[in-house]
Amino acid sequence: MTELDKSGAAAEVLTGGDTRGAGPRRRRARPHARGRGVPLPLLVPALVGLAFLLLPLVALLVRAPWRSLPEQLTSPEVWQALQLSLICATAATAVSLVLGVPLAWLLARTEFPGRGFVRALVTLPLVLPPVVGGVALLLALGRNGVVGQLLDSWFGITLPFTTAGVVVAESFVAMPFLVISVEGTLRAADPRFEEAATTLGASRFTAFRRVTLPLIMPGIAAGAVLAWARALGEFGATITFAGNFPGRTQTMPLAVYLALQNDPAAAIALSLVLLAVSIAVLAGLRDRWMTAS
Repeated sequence: MTELDKSGAAAEVLTGGDTRGAGPRRRRARPHARGRGVPLPLLVPALVGLAFLLLPLVALLVRAPWRSLPEQLTSPEVWQALQLSLICATAATAVSLVLGVPLAWLLARTEFPGRGFVRALVTLPLVLPPVVGGVALLLALGRNGVVGQLLDSWFGITLPFTTAGVVVAESFVAMPFLVISVEGTLRAADPRFEEAATTLGASRFTAFRRVTLPLIMPGIAAGAVLAWARALGEFGATITFAGNFPGRTQTMPLAVYLALQNDPAAAIALSLVLLAVSIAVLAGLRDRWMTAS
């Protein structure tokens, strides 16, 4: 059998006897059926894990004082903590935007020695216990801290146990969320747009402001929402660095902790507010962390 006969026979096998097409046709693989034959050793712990995560939230909803909830949320103490939390979380998000976006650009667009180490330091507050972060802030920005004593003696600025201290503590724990989100968006964006702008005479800052910034705005928005939610729920660093003074440093998580001892109904009401905020954040960021099924 010649080579031509061999190729013709192979074509007949691949095409089922029809060699009129331009090439062999491949059968489309059938998708596997989902949800069939779930192993019992996997199903049981999965259901137990789901119940373990949902049961506390369900208990919070069941035991919530729904009838007195409007009264609880409008009480002076609760409203004071809620207002202070919203103001401080928003201010911490603004600080994170001003400082975090340039830091993310530096990590994503420039090469310098020790960049990996710097990135590790930036993400350290994500895994650092918040109380340890509060102690570190005290040692750095306290009245006898490395920088705090200079602020106190030169400018008369004292950060611990003040509202500004709350903003500093929340910014410390929330900024890494924004930096990670913006850096990932910058790495996904095509840098050739910036290069094209610079070749046309624009400075690097102008290219960033006019070209890059609009491209990465969804990532900045997502990072800002994550940072705001993290700042709103911050407890450990806040109580360590700023204390728990009603009207001045007592945010919602601190008010929940204090109300558990005196007014459990108010603690549940504040917890419901924080739960609603968390659900709203997850719903708003759904398209960024959930892939299509």
